[in-house]
Amino acid sequence: MKISTYTVKPNLPPSLKALDEIARNLWLSWNYDAVQLFIRLDYDSWTRSQQSPVRTLGMVSQEHLLQAAQDDSYIAALNSVYERFQKYKNGETWYKGSREKTIAYFSMEYGMDVSLPIYSGGLGILSGDHMKTSSDMGLPLVGIGLLYRQGYFTQNLNADGFQQEGYPENDWYNMPVERKEDTKGNPIKISVDLAGKIAIAQIWEVKVGRSSLYLLDTNIDENSPEIRNITAALYGGDKETRIQQEILLGIGGIRALRALGINPSVTHMNEGHAAFLGLERIRELMNDKQFSFDEAREALWPTNIFTTHTPVPAGNERFEIWLVEKYFRSWAQSMGIPWHDFLGLGRINPNDDHETYCMTVLALKLSAYANGVAKLHGKVSREMWQGLWPGLPLNEVPIKHVTNGVHPRTWISSGMMSLLERYFGPSLEEDPTRLAIWDRMSKISDEELWRTHERRREQLVVFARERIRQHIVRTGAVERRVQQAEDALSPSALTLAFARRFATYKRGNLLLRDPERLLRLVRDNKYPVQLIFAGKAHPMDLPGKEIIREIIHFAEKYDVTNRIVFIENYDMTVARYLTSGADVWFNTPRRPLEASGTSGMKAALNGVLNCSILDGWWDEAYTPEVGWAIGQGEQYVDTNLQDDIESKALYDLLERDIIPLFYQRGRDGLPREWTKRMKATMGAMGQSMASHRMLLDYYNGYYAPALNNYQRIVQSDYAESKSLAAYFAKIQQAWNSLKIIRLESNAQPVMQRGDTFTVTASIELGTLKPEELLVELYAGAVSNHDNTIDKAKRLEMKAVGNKGTCYEYQVKVTCDDTGFQGYTVRILPKHAALVHPYRSGFIRWAE
Repeated sequence: MKISTYTVKPNLPPSLKALDEIARNLWLSWNYDAVQLFIRLDYDSWTRSQQSPVRTLGMVSQEHLLQAAQDDSYIAALNSVYERFQKYKNGETWYKGSREKTIAYFSMEYGMDVSLPIYSGGLGILSGDHMKTSSDMGLPLVGIGLLYRQGYFTQNLNADGFQQEGYPENDWYNMPVERKEDTKGNPIKISVDLAGKIAIAQIWEVKVGRSSLYLLDTNIDENSPEIRNITAALYGGDKETRIQQEILLGIGGIRALRALGINPSVTHMNEGHAAFLGLERIRELMNDKQFSFDEAREALWPTNIFTTHTPVPAGNERFEIWLVEKYFRSWAQSMGIPWHDFLGLGRINPNDDHETYCMTVLALKLSAYANGVAKLHGKVSREMWQGLWPGLPLNEVPIKHVTNGVHPRTWISSGMMSLLERYFGPSLEEDPTRLAIWDRMSKISDEELWRTHERRREQLVVFARERIRQHIVRTGAVERRVQQAEDALSPSALTLAFARRFATYKRGNLLLRDPERLLRLVRDNKYPVQLIFAGKAHPMDLPGKEIIREIIHFAEKYDVTNRIVFIENYDMTVARYLTSGADVWFNTPRRPLEASGTSGMKAALNGVLNCSILDGWWDEAYTPEVGWAIGQGEQYVDTNLQDDIESKALYDLLERDIIPLFYQRGRDGLPREWTKRMKATMGAMGQSMASHRMLLDYYNGYYAPALNNYQRIVQSDYAESKSLAAYFAKIQQAWNSLKIIRLESNAQPVMQRGDTFTVTASIELGTLKPEELLVELYAGAVSNHDNTIDKAKRLEMKAVGNKGTCYEYQVKVTCDDTGFQGYTVRILPKHAALVHPYRSGFIRWAE
């Protein structure tokens, strides 16, 4: 049956036309006065639309629209918001550079707003905040992702507390996305070859302030049902669906940018899902410039950035070789590289035929820049992937870190933001990179801060009660249970929140480990304590679902459902209420399995104090002035012992520190010491954990250097890339003939600080020249534990003479440090076009 289609849009009176433009730009998601326009227009439509501004406009009756058009106060509010919106879009920004060179940011999911449900959790929220912050700063950055027909699942708990999933269909024509069309009004489309099947995708745009996010969609008539299902659901389907999604994201994403006339000068892969983009960029350059594979790879390596979020090997995407061969054997042939070498791009050990193909390995091998998402996670990542650089000391593995951040205006409650704006002035909005402005927290009165927070706790309780009531009604409970929901929680009790993905390593049930001790806390009427849980378990994670069920059964078994509650369907709306209304935010992962985590940052920016394991971001942010640490960063082999020790430490903190501090009130009823910590938390985290600090780190450490690399490479017409490819071809042939023949010095057995000595090394270079190699002295304190050099300093040695191809290198060393010291010599590649000298397989140590 053929169906002819057309689109119907709301008929807005002329004075309300700006509403449509505001509704279709996610700038409103971090500007509450813009959101208020839609709530005020028709509150019932707003709630029934599930807080979607675009859908709200379509649901409001024409009568309501005409009334609003005649309401002078509403029109004044609309005009004021629209004026701010235009000022934001057209005003000056932090970034003042060229916009011709574009940074393309690739992510599998984006958590922008509840009205655009194409996210599952932390990775997507981070991507959304990254895009919003890029808009604030005016960076020349665009986002690339997939448009999921069903997005992530909705969570419902049955009467037994077991999680059930729903997959509602998204209605794109009533959401803040717009299909991209050419000058003739036809959809712009791209295609990718999927093992002989052509997948066609159309492109949708999401406006994010000044920035744009482009999403690919295969759910169109030209495709077979199998191909249409590629963008059916986020993280849905089997492994073959996953590789198809990742081909579409990486390869299709680059082609989509080309179709839109955008040149991705620099690409940033947010997790390994998009790593195939490196192959597409190489293929493009090979076709356009008739380059070899190696020449094209060297040209693009300095412009690729990769961020890893996964702290355990099993969490990194791997594909069986048969699946890779099905989709990429023809790629290897067209690129002119042996199949074994192609597989080696995705293997830690290229010669291990039993190793699967890893997307993280592919991304690391094709990127000059790589980072973890917290200081501790950077260390964990270097340990995980050290095998890619055999012989390289751990601290030199080229994976750094940029600690995640959160977008303040998205996550700080409207009431708290209004308070901050009164004390911080217009810079909070107009100059968000002025992080030192958070020092003004000390000027805010305790009374104002506390009353603002109390209102948020009250609103959280009202919200939670309504969600609990809806759940009870839906599961068919008796009227008595419905009435009990009205008494759940207290608007004045100490409120503890735990909200995140329910995976076993996050230990959402750690507080339940000693029921007697916990019940004593929640049943205390003098110093009441209440707990709010929220979060989803992956549909296939039965142990995670059991933890949710355990929490609900615990509350019912001990008749404390008014003090321990679980809120269904954790999303951005629930997160906003919890992170602004709780008093204490808990996070209890098994260290070091939390890469970063950002929910605690959101809470901290609202003055909520963290009590967490020293893992992820909290490991570097914690001080006694801003919250509490559970333990001291210990790591355990026996997880049962770990749970016992850390649950007891958590109870101790609650009983001895947290609860007494919260209820320690002066004559005026204010918890002065508590508000002091709130100010310290907001002041410190506003500077260190705001996403504007994160983007400054990315720009200064990654984006600016990569953009400069691109400009230099293009201006030289890729001469340095060709030279680098030829250089590596040459040293590949000669590397095994390099030999450090002799190593000696005039150092005495015992030296004084300030003394100097000379180290001499004789090195057989074979066909190589001294200027083609970096010869370094590697010196420092020698560990008593494993006889290695710790915290080494590196000194470049210079060739001072030769006999044929055997060169003598020397360097003078000053004794700066006392203790047991040592040195050795190593050889690394040296070329002007190298971002860093650490290339897999190219390091030679003295033996």
